[in-house]
Amino acid sequence: MLTPPSPLRRALIAGTALTAFAALSGCAGTSGDHARKAHRTTEAAVRPAPVKKPAVQGLPGMPPLLDPADVYAADRPNRLSPVVKDFPSRVYVPNTNSNTVSVIDPHTYKVIETIPVGVQPQHVVPSWDLKTLWVNNDRGNTLTPIDPKTGKAGEPVDVHDPYNLYFTPNGKYAIVMASLDRELVFRDAHTMKTVKTEPVSCYGVNHADFSPDGRYFIVSCEFSGELLKVDTERMKVIGQQKLPFHGAMPQDVKISPDGKRFYIADMMADGVWILDGDKFTQPTLLHTGKGAHGLYVSRDSREMYISNRGEGTISIFDFTQNRLTKKWHLPDGGSPDMGGVSADGKVLWLSGRYNSEVYAIDTRTGDQIARIHVGSGPHGLAVYPQPGRYSLGHTGIFR
Repeated sequence: MLTPPSPLRRALIAGTALTAFAALSGCAGTSGDHARKAHRTTEAAVRPAPVKKPAVQGLPGMPPLLDPADVYAADRPNRLSPVVKDFPSRVYVPNTNSNTVSVIDPHTYKVIETIPVGVQPQHVVPSWDLKTLWVNNDRGNTLTPIDPKTGKAGEPVDVHDPYNLYFTPNGKYAIVMASLDRELVFRDAHTMKTVKTEPVSCYGVNHADFSPDGRYFIVSCEFSGELLKVDTERMKVIGQQKLPFHGAMPQDVKISPDGKRFYIADMMADGVWILDGDKFTQPTLLHTGKGAHGLYVSRDSREMYISNRGEGTISIFDFTQNRLTKKWHLPDGGSPDMGGVSADGKVLWLSGRYNSEVYAIDTRTGDQIARIHVGSGPHGLAVYPQPGRYSLGHTGIFR
């Protein structure tokens, strides 16, 4: 009769067996590991992918940016919306002293029509849905609609002190820059009925641009040398500051392609203020030329054209290099003011505010292509149509 193994011996036998099994498993390969890995792979394949939040949490109802790193990604050459692709290419020039809009054929560089409008038209503004051009008759207290498909003007709409006009990025409201009334007036984007009036303490609200998420916009106050920061959804001023230059007169506003900086032209400081819009801290000044006025971004988002109205020049700012690289001089001088870039990006169109003319400038060389006589006091001309999915207003800020 065999004697049962002692507890110590049973433990030794069990340990030896486990060691042998482990060795045998190692010699036999890793089929168990493969099975476990295959199981994990199958689990990963059937597990739903995590939902990624958009890189930019935009204003409710705002179409998402095509590229979070470039707010102008939708503005590439000839990338026309289906809404506008059949519209004839034209340049619409509001003549503030003549109370007319000159219509230029950009192919022939000739005025083909003159449209009578209200008193003191300041800007021609594409609507958010791209279907209408609104002529801002400031002293006439009206907006004249123009159908860009037919070129015909419609019945004026009563709107008080419409110096300039913008649209919230979700297309819900139009924002009237009531310069003399000292108000930002939020109106229904289609009917132009007043929704809310936001009084401001600065004087001469005139130009603006929106943050990448559309949740706020920066406004220039021309006659008091101030900037405002406005909450878009609340329709409320949330920040205000005086520019650090005696006699400052801020004009056009544009955001950088990466959305990190705002640029504000200043015709008395002779340059462009560079502002961190999120922090809304004191901006720094970049000197460009006498009477800096209009700001326009190239179709590839690399450069910004800065019109220096007081010296007849255009400064070129390179976003990637963060510096001025060139300056174009108009032959025989001039007063380059507001305008826009052609759909193909090859021509910069600017009004000659004090010379009753319009300039067409080659964006590759800086050469003047044409100088076209128009009415008296040409101001915020609109090149139309332009690439983009929707308009934020002014003479054409497209996203």
